[in-house]
Amino acid sequence: MKHKKPEIFLERKFETFLVDWKNREDRLPLIIKGARQVGKTEIIRHFSADRYSSFIEINFALEPAYKAITRDGYSAENIVRNISLIEPRFQFLEHDTLIFFDEIQEFPEIATCFKSFAQQGKFDVIGSGSLLGIQLKKIESISVGYQETAVMHSLDFEEFLTARGYRKEQLEELYGNLVESRSFGDVVNGTFERLFLDYVTLGGMPEVVERYFLRGTFEGTLAIQRRIISDYRSDVRKYAEGLDPQRIVGVFESIPAQLAKENKKFQLSCVEKNARYKDYWGCVEWLNDAGIVNICKMMDFPELPIIAHLNAAKYKLYMADSGLMLSMLDEESQEDIRVRRDLGTWKGGFFENIIAEALVKAGATLAYYKKENSTLEMDFFLRSGECLVPVEVKSTNGKSKSMRTMLDSEHYKDIKWGIKLVRGDVGFNDNILTIPQWCAFMLPRLLKDKAVGYSFK
Repeated sequence: MKHKKPEIFLERKFETFLVDWKNREDRLPLIIKGARQVGKTEIIRHFSADRYSSFIEINFALEPAYKAITRDGYSAENIVRNISLIEPRFQFLEHDTLIFFDEIQEFPEIATCFKSFAQQGKFDVIGSGSLLGIQLKKIESISVGYQETAVMHSLDFEEFLTARGYRKEQLEELYGNLVESRSFGDVVNGTFERLFLDYVTLGGMPEVVERYFLRGTFEGTLAIQRRIISDYRSDVRKYAEGLDPQRIVGVFESIPAQLAKENKKFQLSCVEKNARYKDYWGCVEWLNDAGIVNICKMMDFPELPIIAHLNAAKYKLYMADSGLMLSMLDEESQEDIRVRRDLGTWKGGFFENIIAEALVKAGATLAYYKKENSTLEMDFFLRSGECLVPVEVKSTNGKSKSMRTMLDSEHYKDIKWGIKLVRGDVGFNDNILTIPQWCAFMLPRLLKDKAVGYSFK
């Protein structure tokens, strides 16, 4: 099957995961989930090009006739036979064929055949699709024990820099500065801060980024972002089984306005007066499963392990792609950010969204803390070995009163040092590591390295 190649190819870190998957002798059929248009289909096509002699792509949304391939049962033999009946030109070469079932949210029953393909072991199988998180529980129950799942996100800042032409060695040098708490200097820091502001304006959706690099301008990128947002709303109406679509859309559309407030905890009363948690939590989960939002749950107390202290009833909601969130703002706010690079009243909320996005894309779990009847609050927490590390996001380079309190108090025994993300340079003073916001994508790696022996300078 011939496909139109993209005008440029964006190198994605997810391809490394796919290569590792293929190199495992005991690999199982793979399910890739992620939000609409994050590049899942394109990366699978690119991955298969030089690694399989035969690539068979079946899209259940565009080619519904293929839903008939299960009419004789779900054995691998029957599936292969019926695919070849519909398209005789497909070649099924043993141990050299990748079968790609795309848009499987339209036909989740196909996962029933994964067990047979895993046991047969002749062909590699990948399933993917938009809003797959919504159907994932059903799919996993169908193919339990005979498939694995991976999540793909839109581009992170490191991938954006790679597309911009920066080599791996150059990015490793930047990481070395971070590890050693060594100043980047005005030129380097200023350059990457400008690139970072370009990135957060665009977001990481591949079609948006491709257009930017092809034209060298932001022309047309806002229209693409708004189309994607419109597609999200359409998906809600199409796939929100058992839930009120209007409630889901109401939650979704209230996120930017709620992040602009001083108290950024998500408040259902801002969506609907007298709204109840039990009526809306399913809506929040739907958006999270669809890959559209990131949930940051509040800790009842800041100590390890993080997961044991998360309170599901108190949370913040962030958009999974900051560029898409920017496209949802009013014209005046967009002009402040796009043209004047002034986040104005959005300083805290927009920057928090950016950092939350970077942390999730790097594999971190989001958690925050707000002490009751107190001003003590922390934006995020990460783990580094036996240390709980508070992470504070500052729109400038101001003081960190809450972090200082946590570091100095004997009540927070797991907190030994903290991280402050600023519009500024690297530095380490009085157990607080200050780093530029554009370095956020390196944080999970940094904390892992610090846990196994790196020391601060």
